[in-house]
Amino acid sequence: MKFGWQIVVGSVIGFFGAAFGSVGGVGGGGIFVPMLTLIIGFDEKSSTAISKCMITGAAASTVYYNLKLRHPTLDLPIIDYDLALLFQPMLVLGISIGVAFNVIFADWMITVLLIILFLGTSTKAFFKGVETWKKETIIKKMEAARQLAPNGDGSADVEYKPLPGGPRNVAGTESNESKREEVSVLENVQWKELGILFAVWLIILALEITKNYTTTCSVAYWVCNLLQIPVALGVSSYQAVNLYKGKRKIASKGEAGTDFKVHQLVLYCCCGVLAGMVGGLLGLGGGFILGPLFLELGVPPQVSSATATFAMTFSASMSVIEYYLLKRFPVPYALYFVAVATIAAFVGQHVVRRIIRILGRASIIIFILSFTIFVSAVSLGGVGIASMIVKIENHEYMGFENICSYEA
Repeated sequence: MKFGWQIVVGSVIGFFGAAFGSVGGVGGGGIFVPMLTLIIGFDEKSSTAISKCMITGAAASTVYYNLKLRHPTLDLPIIDYDLALLFQPMLVLGISIGVAFNVIFADWMITVLLIILFLGTSTKAFFKGVETWKKETIIKKMEAARQLAPNGDGSADVEYKPLPGGPRNVAGTESNESKREEVSVLENVQWKELGILFAVWLIILALEITKNYTTTCSVAYWVCNLLQIPVALGVSSYQAVNLYKGKRKIASKGEAGTDFKVHQLVLYCCCGVLAGMVGGLLGLGGGFILGPLFLELGVPPQVSSATATFAMTFSASMSVIEYYLLKRFPVPYALYFVAVATIAAFVGQHVVRRIIRILGRASIIIFILSFTIFVSAVSLGGVGIASMIVKIENHEYMGFENICSYEA
């Protein structure tokens, strides 16, 4: 590994990509892959593998930062473990499907899908941010008016209380809320749910590793693929049934998290698979889909970002182990960029949290999410279009591929 201007420029871009990606809960893979390809000079496969390493480092750093934090308005962990238990198994399953589709689909198809999907989700997230900003403005005005009331203390600072609960009477609870902002990891982690998620991760990882040592399209290959379905579907279905019966609830949504219809839960599970498929197809984390989806479910921006990153840590780390066993990336470069991403994610979380405290605007997280997805659409889309033009000029084949004849 030699340090030059490429490493310096790549480190700067990677730093900001990891900082913004971790805050938005999307990982930053849409920025890492073009940077590693165009600036550092890695081939597409190595760039994707190192990008996964960077996403894992940034996600792990963010999860560590969030483990002690509490929900912005409720006495709960900032990571919604019930939400993760519903989506994470389907996310991991979807990634396995997406990787297969990545082999089958032509590059131009993936590029078109990426541009349409990312521009759509970034636009949706932007309007959600504007909506949240307006609601925050109303709440801040109401809190200011309450402070200036005859029975209030006009000299007191107006403390910001995040959405989605709307205006709340915070009198008498300020000290308790501030004290509960951070607690010990042992108290904040829901160990049962974490154990189940880790078990799913371990089982599917074992199946994926076993599959890599089988002949493509052999009986053992398809058995390893198909066995992932009952594992992921079983855990998510169990959680969905408990949510439907009211035995579990998405507590981060408050009272709105207790009433679910069957079609809603089925749709959520399908979205988890879709997020994984997009992640596997494009070589990214599933946060580009999960982040905006959680916001649409009514989950606060802080919880949405933390939970999406938490779920993404499992899928990204699984890919890193597989890539390492396949020797897809140079370890020194990977370790260096993982260190950059890890530090950047921690700094990004700390800085944005301070800004939210000062400005009283959790919608900043949504705008960062929208911006990161938009930049990823432009960068990845640009790289894809450039590659497509080269293939057209060289009259290369641009149709579907046969997965059984593919060599990793």
